[in-house]
Amino acid sequence: MAALRGLLDRPLASYYLLLASAGLLLLIGLTMVFSATSVRDYAEGGNATASLTKQTIFAVIGVVAFWACQRLPARTFRAVCWPALGVSVVLLLLLNALMVLQSLAGVGQVGPFYADLNWLHLGPIQLQPSELAKFALVLWGADVIARKGVKLGWWRELATPLFPVVGLLFVLVGYNDLGTMLCLLALVVGLLWAAGVRMRVFATLTAIGLLGIGLLVAVASLGAGSGEKGAENYRLARLTMFVDPPPLAECGDSQCYQMAQARYAIENGGWFGTGLGKSSLKWGRLPAAENDFIFAVIAEELGLVGCVVVVALFAVLAYTGLRIASRVADPFRRLAAAAATAWLVGQAVINIGGVIGLLPLTGVPLPFISDGGSALVVTLAAVGMLASFARAEPDAARALHARPPARWVRLVWAPLPPLPGRRRRVASPPAARAPVPRARERRGDDQAVPRGVRADRIRRGAADERRR
Repeated sequence: MAALRGLLDRPLASYYLLLASAGLLLLIGLTMVFSATSVRDYAEGGNATASLTKQTIFAVIGVVAFWACQRLPARTFRAVCWPALGVSVVLLLLLNALMVLQSLAGVGQVGPFYADLNWLHLGPIQLQPSELAKFALVLWGADVIARKGVKLGWWRELATPLFPVVGLLFVLVGYNDLGTMLCLLALVVGLLWAAGVRMRVFATLTAIGLLGIGLLVAVASLGAGSGEKGAENYRLARLTMFVDPPPLAECGDSQCYQMAQARYAIENGGWFGTGLGKSSLKWGRLPAAENDFIFAVIAEELGLVGCVVVVALFAVLAYTGLRIASRVADPFRRLAAAAATAWLVGQAVINIGGVIGLLPLTGVPLPFISDGGSALVVTLAAVGMLASFARAEPDAARALHARPPARWVRLVWAPLPPLPGRRRRVASPPAARAPVPRARERRGDDQAVPRGVRADRIRRGAADERRR
């Protein structure tokens, strides 16, 4: 423990912990995506590495985004928060408008734009606006709360403009994807917790959030998300299956089919797993094996040991993010680090909890590991922002300036962070002169007369005495 404390006390410990945990999770993700998709890709197209190649391309783009965000100072993140939020809202409005047109009028495509549940297609480009909205909300929320400062205790300061914008994002995202909306909720909770908001505010927000979730569950009967008008409400069915699950033998094609197959995969894996690439349920029996249920593939192939390793890496990521948030001096960095950590770790908890049966199924991907380009690029960009904040810790900045790297290293990797500013001693204001008592003024007391006048009086008195 003493050696561990010594390692954690090093100036750049947060930076290296962040790189190690995120890098290992990314490596595990690429390996498991290949394991979960190789058989299917070979059967469909004769190329077992098709999905791995696509995911690797997105990983390279994500590493570039990580490198770019690591080089940016805090003022740049604060400058781009409003444009990023505006672009996210516009893309979400376009996605929801296309979904409404598709469900009501049967219009599937408008020019080069068409929607596929959570994905917006702009010709050959496919992206998820909700993933961009997560990162934009982190930056914008941290900037707004940092500007409010001590005024945050007033309800009206929270109500303008934070709550309206957050409510709009919840509606635009939750209409199609309730699971991603829960990730946004975890992000907002982490942001307000880092800001020191009082508990009664959290209680009120919890009540409003539960009411909103209930409304979003109800609108699935009207065609929201992947639901159909007049069909069974799939969101309500998932909740009832979680509260009162039927026996696994009765889960045929019902809403508990995914849950049952995930349990079978975990049981088949046991303590040490069947071996990497030797999963049998991924061959068409486990739905979304490369996305939402990739943790079940990990459990079957790597067993309990592999699951513990993945959970431990997310725990290290959570510890590192909170450590960065507690050590940086800038309020914006502290709030953004706490919000990004709550987002990434909260999404991992929602995904893993749904796979193992501790939470209802929501259909969110596992960060760093699940197949998906938009999510991976945005996640690595958020990690790059955390790496920039880790280098800006006071001890880390002093250590980097004490032994600066070579110039080419700074050009290729990251520039030196600014040194922490020294606190200037505030000079005490000069003491005000006491007012002259009026009684002395009336008596003509010499103490109440300026020095020049008193000296003149003394000289005139001495001359009179010499004349006498």
